[in-house]
Amino acid sequence: RTNMSADGQNLVQRIFDRAPFIQSLKIELLAFGAGWCEARVCVVPSFEQQHGLVHAGVLMTLADHTCGGAAATMVRPGQDVITVSNSFSFLRPASGPVLYCRAQVLRMGQRLAFVEGEVASEQGEARVISAKATSTLAIVPLERNSSERA
Repeated sequence: RTNMSADGQNLVQRIFDRAPFIQSLKIELLAFGAGWCEARVCVVPSFEQQHGLVHAGVLMTLADHTCGGAAATMVRPGQDVITVSNSFSFLRPASGPVLYCRAQVLRMGQRLAFVEGEVASEQGEARVISAKATSTLAIVPLERNSSERA
């Protein structure tokens, strides 16, 4: 977690800890540093769609939130991020008991952040990519009251 202020570290942690939807899916923050973030979610039967595969919404939510975490590592104190657009490519059905996402900031501007993420599962010793995400996030003023919401 080098090259990050304490404010940046706290913001990333808050993004995961204080989002009720993310908590309901049990998406976990694994690690982060300047310009990147990793998260995971354990697959449960309620995540399945009608064909028995992990629903695209689960993959998209995992990627969206992890991309937000990566962008949050790069904002200045007093700033936050919010998604303005996402693009997803589903490469293969997600399989395995745990899905992982790693997101990396491609470019930080004054008003927008561009982030790329990959959702993968472990198969043997390797991680197999199921989906790729490209996310654009707006850099907005931090709502001080948001840190008090639970």
